[in-house]
Amino acid sequence: MDVEIVGKFLSTLPEDDDHPYRTGPWRPQSTEWDADDLTAVEGEIPRDLDGVYLRNTENPLHPALKTYHPFDGDGMLHVVGFRDGKAFYRNRFIRTDGFLAENKAGGPLWPGLAEPPSLARRDDGWGARGRMKDASSTDVVVHRGTALTSFYQCGDLYRLDPYSAETLGKAQWNGNFPVGWGVSAHPKIDTTTGELLFFNYSKHAPYMHYGVVDADNNLVHYVDVPLPGPRLPHDMAFTENYVILNDFPLFWEPELLARDLHVARFHREMPSRFAVMPRRGQTADIRWFEAEPTFVLHFVNAYEDGDEIVLDGFFQADPEPADTGTGTKWQRAFRFLALDRMQARLHRWRLDLVTGSVREEQLSETITEFGMINADYAARDYRYAYAATGKPGWFLFDGLVKHDVLTGREQRYAFADGVYGSETAMAPRPGGGSEDDGYLITLTTDMNADASYCLIFDAARLSDGPVCKLSLPERISSGTHSTWAPGPQLRRWESVDSPAEAIGL
Repeated sequence: MDVEIVGKFLSTLPEDDDHPYRTGPWRPQSTEWDADDLTAVEGEIPRDLDGVYLRNTENPLHPALKTYHPFDGDGMLHVVGFRDGKAFYRNRFIRTDGFLAENKAGGPLWPGLAEPPSLARRDDGWGARGRMKDASSTDVVVHRGTALTSFYQCGDLYRLDPYSAETLGKAQWNGNFPVGWGVSAHPKIDTTTGELLFFNYSKHAPYMHYGVVDADNNLVHYVDVPLPGPRLPHDMAFTENYVILNDFPLFWEPELLARDLHVARFHREMPSRFAVMPRRGQTADIRWFEAEPTFVLHFVNAYEDGDEIVLDGFFQADPEPADTGTGTKWQRAFRFLALDRMQARLHRWRLDLVTGSVREEQLSETITEFGMINADYAARDYRYAYAATGKPGWFLFDGLVKHDVLTGREQRYAFADGVYGSETAMAPRPGGGSEDDGYLITLTTDMNADASYCLIFDAARLSDGPVCKLSLPERISSGTHSTWAPGPQLRRWESVDSPAEAIGL
């Protein structure tokens, strides 16, 4: 492995830090690396694996103003690229306005999720004082050959080179980016049409919008989605002809919000609601469907089946877990992040477009979340979802499950004790003959070896374990969302608006 340090930032975190989401598996990095010809410590890199695995996560450089929440950290993008049996690695901080301002100041300037907005020392760049720092640390997608990172409570989309991870600036959409509203955590890419679908939300009426950016990077559709009040939607889904948005009964308590206190409560007496509208529909075209109360952090897929929309996601049986008085103070404080406490399970909703009725069924008894599919099957009838299991009591991924939503069968792979993974992306084999003909890719944080690795699995045989294990130059922070971008798709756009370079390949 040919390794070079290309950036080193000064961390102001306390030396005696005891916060579990800034230490141990969540210990942040301050170094940016270039590593070519990654070393395989087990197996060999498949020669037909062609593309890049991108993973975004929170990686704080500075302490909180008062109370740190795991979602407050600065965004860092990790890239592992593959071609012709070789692999490279890059990691870079996302140069957001907030990241640059805080490094210049030498400390925190914005409150986090668990802090009062009044602590803010700067406005948010959109002229609002008291808003959280936009760390662009939640998700990453690829549109028109460029990586776009996003923030879970709405913000700018930052553009990054998908090979080098260098920040290229913000998405502008030819001057039509919705400044003041931004884009929420999980914009969706339809690889068939080249469109980017998104929503945003705020504390101001109409409380939500939905939009479409076309394959030429133009904002071509943007409509109101009126809600009864401020909500906390996190994800969305789409089919060939429709988009599905949501209004779940987990939201800021209105009486407390009026006092500028952001306390989320689960209103068990209220139904879950799904908004279905044509992908280029108007506000008047929205149809609402009611279902059992829950909160869904992430959806897996949706598709049309006759007169029904089939929608799959992770149903939380307990979106607001009670403090039972057990566990450490940290486990109690962040119990809302543990999959076992939320009781998240793969679930299916069938929305009947004729009768307006909803049928529901649980697809698995296993507690999982952060599901990924073969992107070629997005908005289509599909069979397999690849999801993470969680370490009880903690926001850490301790294994993988391959869900067969047709038969209910599952394949499992458990990481060794002290080893934690990232959201696992599926890389279809070029010309593959079946939905699971390809590879699964994830990054691990190995506390036993004080190291990190990139693991590659045969998607058809997950339980057999990794076919290749690549060493990374440093133990990385545990992390969350990821995506896979096929090499041919990236190379198609290189001469258009992505200055990507084929590093070492």
